[in-house]
Amino acid sequence: MAQRLAIDIGGTFTDLVALEETKGDVVLEKDLTTPGNFAGGVMRTIRKSGIDPTEIRQFVHGTTVVINALTERTGAKTALITTCGFRDVLEIQRANRTDMYNLFYKKPKPFVPRRFRFEVRERIDHQGKVLQPLEEDDVRLAVEACKKAGIEAIAVCYIHAYANHAHEQRTRAIIEKLYPEVSVTVSHEVTQEWREYERTNTTVLNAYVQPSTRLYLTTLDDELSKLGITGAKYAMQSNGGTTTFPHAERVPIHLVESGPVGGVIGASVVAKAADEKNVISFDMGGTTAKVSLIDQGRLKINTDYHLEKTSIWAGYPVKIAVLDIVEVGAGGGSIAWIDQGGALHVGPRSAGADPGPACYDLGGTEPTVTDANLLTGRLSANYFFGGQMKLNGEKAKAAVRKIAEPFGLSILEAALGILRLANANMQAALERVSIERGYDPRDFALIASGGAGALHGATLARELHMRKVIVPRAPGQFSAWGMLMTNLRHDFIRTRLMPCDSSQMPQISASFSELEDEAYQQFRDEEFPLERVWMERFLDLRYRGQEHTVRTPVPADALRDTTQFGLLLEKFHELHEQAYSFRQDDPVEIVNFHVVGWGQEDKPSFAPLSNDGCSLERAFKGERLVDFEDVGSVQSVVYERGLLPTGIEIDGPAVVEEPACTTIVYPQQELTIDRFGNLVITEVSE
Repeated sequence: MAQRLAIDIGGTFTDLVALEETKGDVVLEKDLTTPGNFAGGVMRTIRKSGIDPTEIRQFVHGTTVVINALTERTGAKTALITTCGFRDVLEIQRANRTDMYNLFYKKPKPFVPRRFRFEVRERIDHQGKVLQPLEEDDVRLAVEACKKAGIEAIAVCYIHAYANHAHEQRTRAIIEKLYPEVSVTVSHEVTQEWREYERTNTTVLNAYVQPSTRLYLTTLDDELSKLGITGAKYAMQSNGGTTTFPHAERVPIHLVESGPVGGVIGASVVAKAADEKNVISFDMGGTTAKVSLIDQGRLKINTDYHLEKTSIWAGYPVKIAVLDIVEVGAGGGSIAWIDQGGALHVGPRSAGADPGPACYDLGGTEPTVTDANLLTGRLSANYFFGGQMKLNGEKAKAAVRKIAEPFGLSILEAALGILRLANANMQAALERVSIERGYDPRDFALIASGGAGALHGATLARELHMRKVIVPRAPGQFSAWGMLMTNLRHDFIRTRLMPCDSSQMPQISASFSELEDEAYQQFRDEEFPLERVWMERFLDLRYRGQEHTVRTPVPADALRDTTQFGLLLEKFHELHEQAYSFRQDDPVEIVNFHVVGWGQEDKPSFAPLSNDGCSLERAFKGERLVDFEDVGSVQSVVYERGLLPTGIEIDGPAVVEEPACTTIVYPQQELTIDRFGNLVITEVSE
């Protein structure tokens, strides 16, 4: 009985979803995350599930080890070797400051201090022509300095290495000979796009997290093998696909958003089954809330990801393919606090799993969003985590009192204030992926997942006038479920400036073929059957003289005749107008070629749900008082989700409980259960 298993490590809980492929049965489990040793939490969750490890043929893993090492600054002691004259690229950064009127603005501090940045005489131009050969003695001197300084990881990034990486390859060989114990990252293996600051920073960040990621994945692999799991092991990548553990160890920066993307993949599958082409994925966990827009069924991928970027902070650019996700520090464990000026904030600091929210009664004393949800009646103290964890209301009151007393509020009023502010933070994130990018949220449905997503989804959808809220089955383990719906994916992007007109069709085809050959070789190296591999093509296009590009899909027949090529250009004009509100008649040029290589994996079936043993009467659990902000406290009906039949309609206010999640339906809203078992919340027409 073959099993496929996915595990997602979140800030508070570690989630497990397993598929028994013969019968189609799904096993769900979760346990508290173990921050001191993430692998320990993974092992504990597998044992708790009762699954026979010897039956697991495939293991898919979403991990926070990369993002944690970056945000907590716990990576390796790293050095940079770069082209002479480019030592200070990490310091200079970009002139377009995010907070341009702040006279006290400070640039983000580089991950490599200047004393560990070494210059080497070499030079290649943007077309790949060698202008100055590599001075190997410079490399040797830099390596010796790294050895004396106890450097653990070396990043190598030469100017225009995306066009010709011979010098980087030779430098790697020298380092491995002179300093074999050090971890080495060369830029062309991470990104082959231009922009020296972004490319250098990406290379540095990959080197910074490589030793810890390699140690984690190696340790996890050993622990899984000891447990009896000998099947294929994959890591979830930020681009929405999976890759093998060895490949993830070489380029771990591709795991920077490893966990959140599973929820977006799952949302796309649910949307397709529900015949919803335009949806926004909303995943609220214990530490953060993640949102991503899906337009006409297509996931949005870009290579302009920024770590820690805010409206007033530039953050750190990462030049890799990442699903377009906006993440804010608003989760169930997000802490409410008052600043020196007397203003209330929620997040980004989180109580996490240790010590957790005050109501967990595990040592936490700070007020959190979960505490506020408990005090307003939205959470049951006796059914949290399916009854495995009893919530302590008195501890929640004591924590929220820290907010209430300074403002002269009651504890309930303070709890509602915490929820309003958390919702405002998440609403801003939803607006960033929709309104700020030319989309009207009224044209979209909201797919709410994560342990806390269904608690807040109905409120957010109402504020933005969205058409409906869809709460999928097993929302508390939805990211892990989404990982079972993914395929292997590898992105190959290369900068090559050239005109985009029909006369260039042979050269454009040749460039795509070159990248596709690399993609096929990657799948051969992973021993993946090529008959299950397919390719997608994209071009990053811009009007000549512009700075930024628009990613444009290239249909299979676009390079076969001039008519089809004209349709490709028209698609670019359309996408440009949507993104920037105008189009031009200027010549168009290519900046980047982008090939996506997919490896088809078997996936769980998404079949309609049976109503056996389900009825409204059996699902009824009683009533409790729930505070709905402006509406006030209202007696609300409580149901057990697993016993609700499909097709049923329930008028709000109502509460639907399940072991890993609670769904709130407001007054003047209606809940229906579709044939797949999704909870669908809509506004009642006046």
